[in-house]
Amino acid sequence: MKKNADAIHNTSTGKTEKVRLDKWLWAARFFKTRALAKQAIDGGKVHINGQRGKSSRDVTLESELTITAGWDERTVIVTGLSDQRRDAKEASKLYRETETSILLRERRAAERKAANAGFKPSQGKPSKKQRRHIHRFKQNQD
Repeated sequence: MKKNADAIHNTSTGKTEKVRLDKWLWAARFFKTRALAKQAIDGGKVHINGQRGKSSRDVTLESELTITAGWDERTVIVTGLSDQRRDAKEASKLYRETETSILLRERRAAERKAANAGFKPSQGKPSKKQRRHIHRFKQNQD
């Protein structure tokens, strides 16, 4: 069997013993492409065991990853390794999100929802009467 620099495969079980961080994030479906995973890692959005990650760093079982994507920050424990992208069911078996991470994410989502609750978008273009008032207001300011 050909040995790959990115991962070592056990021929008897077919399981991967180590995987590059960018490949694992892509395979676990945190990012849509490996390029996006690499951008996030290089941008400091991914930490592995408390240290800033590098794309080429190997992920091992029981590693703790902190992943910031959009508004959410997840802390996950690696429970499986794969360098191939599979369906979402299999991808979810590669990690376990910590309880504190879940609670924090839910709380922040509720805070964002509450902050936007009082916001009402405008009703569209102003009417002719409203435009006259706006013009008068602007002229009086000058």
